[in-house]
Amino acid sequence: MILQASRTGATKTKIMYKAYLSYTQVKEYLKFLHDNNLIRYEEGSQIYRVTEKGRHFMQAYDEISDLVSSKTNSRTINV
Repeated sequence: MILQASRTGATKTKIMYKAYLSYTQVKEYLKFLHDNNLIRYEEGSQIYRVTEKGRHFMQAYDEISDLVSSKTNSRTINV
């Protein structure tokens, strides 16, 4: 949700509200994402943006989620 919220650029407060996180949680997660080069911080504007690596991660996550979802749906239908 943090990567999605910062796809077009977002402040820490905007990310906090969109991802339903406390200030302490958002600080910790943003540090993790930044340290792993999934998100970057723009000093002057105080905005976080997803990096290219972050975009690839989101795409892979969506594909895996779709696979799991379709697998779960087919299992439910066959039961």
